[in-house]
Amino acid sequence: MKAHSFAPQRKTLLTALLGGLCLFAPWSVFAAEARLGHGFTEQHPRGLAMARFAADVAKATNGQVKIKVFANSSLGSEEKMLQSVQSGVQEFYLGSLAPFSVRKKELQIFDFPFLFSTDAEVAKVLDGPVGQKLLDSLADTGLIGLSWAGGAFRNIANSKRPITKFEDLKGLKIRVMQSPVAIESFKAMGVNATPMAYAEVFTALEIHAIDGLEHPPVDMLQNRIFEVQKYLAISHHVYTPVSLVVSKKWFSTLTADQQAAIRKAAISARDFQRAEEIRQTKDAVSQLQAKGMTVTELGPQELEKMRQAVKPVIEKFSSSIGSDYVKRFYKEVEKARQAQ
Repeated sequence: MKAHSFAPQRKTLLTALLGGLCLFAPWSVFAAEARLGHGFTEQHPRGLAMARFAADVAKATNGQVKIKVFANSSLGSEEKMLQSVQSGVQEFYLGSLAPFSVRKKELQIFDFPFLFSTDAEVAKVLDGPVGQKLLDSLADTGLIGLSWAGGAFRNIANSKRPITKFEDLKGLKIRVMQSPVAIESFKAMGVNATPMAYAEVFTALEIHAIDGLEHPPVDMLQNRIFEVQKYLAISHHVYTPVSLVVSKKWFSTLTADQQAAIRKAAISARDFQRAEEIRQTKDAVSQLQAKGMTVTELGPQELEKMRQAVKPVIEKFSSSIGSDYVKRFYKEVEKARQAQ
């Protein structure tokens, strides 16, 4: 009797078993693709940092996690990108969390004028327990906060007149962040505060729908604000941090090793970006001046007038945010200031 070969049957069975395993194995063990959106140019410190972040993640995961970076608000406004990351349509976002400040009132403290005085004290506070707690609090919004990537001090540009004293601000129509604190602070200084998505700002300045904006010098230079603005006043009135966040829904599909690689790369990108931001800021003002902007600097007396004007706003929102929380935050800032 001729022996039957069972090899074909075994091969078929093995193929079926492997196919079944593929159906039940987490897809994250295979290549995962993600989109990272931000509103900065590719040569901005934050744009450079995100390109570095994507490269580091790809290297650390042996190409299993590939991140494509979309600069210049090409995926939409900050608010739209945050919503997309919340829903899992977009995986990463780098930028301000101001659009969340109504829901997460604690974030409104970053819009308090003259809260910080140096980059070093900001880094110490953001990397400490206060900053980490804020990142952790994002979990119930569908986001995971990876890092406070950095930020910069804001100054005021306009097309109407040089600003040399506090009174020069009155009546100017200035674009401000979509934040209740920012809006009321500038109104308190006599400014016609106009909240607007940053992606719309250049066109609004070009057609004179608004007179100016308040923004860091590096951003003004990178976005060619000098083409539509004549005057720049150095005020350093607010430091706006930016955060790198990831979709909780997408992040949960990754392996523990992949998640760890992303977290590690985020911290490395944060440190790189902060150093690059400081480096570029040093000559951004002189470059803006060389390109035709008249630069003035508000003196201590004029800045004190600004502080006094916004004092009632700070008191109002301190009560809204939570007086105890605000006191603890200021205590952390003072501790960081004394440590310098």
